[in-house]
Amino acid sequence: MDEIIKEIEQFNKERNWDQFHSPENLAKSIAIEAGELLECFQWNGEKYNKEEVCEELADVFTYCIQMAMKLEVSPEEIILKKLDKTKKKYPVEKCKGSSTKYNKL
Repeated sequence: MDEIIKEIEQFNKERNWDQFHSPENLAKSIAIEAGELLECFQWNGEKYNKEEVCEELADVFTYCIQMAMKLEVSPEEIILKKLDKTKKKYPVEKCKGSSTKYNKL
């Protein structure tokens, strides 16, 4: 992850783009790129272009990492913290094999 963060920082620095990366703009960019990812499956979820999906997924990841950088938080730490919280909401014994929302288990 450190190498990726360094690459993103260098990329933005070379282009002087950090000035555009407010949390609000990054949140918008995440949503836009997530929409483009979803568009890959728009008409047929069974037949999709894996390369295009991976490119859009990379865009989503990149903006998410930039948001973490802007907020000065560790992506690993916030993901693990949220995963721990989610584990408590969805205990294995109640939800294994079920897609039911936690408040209806």
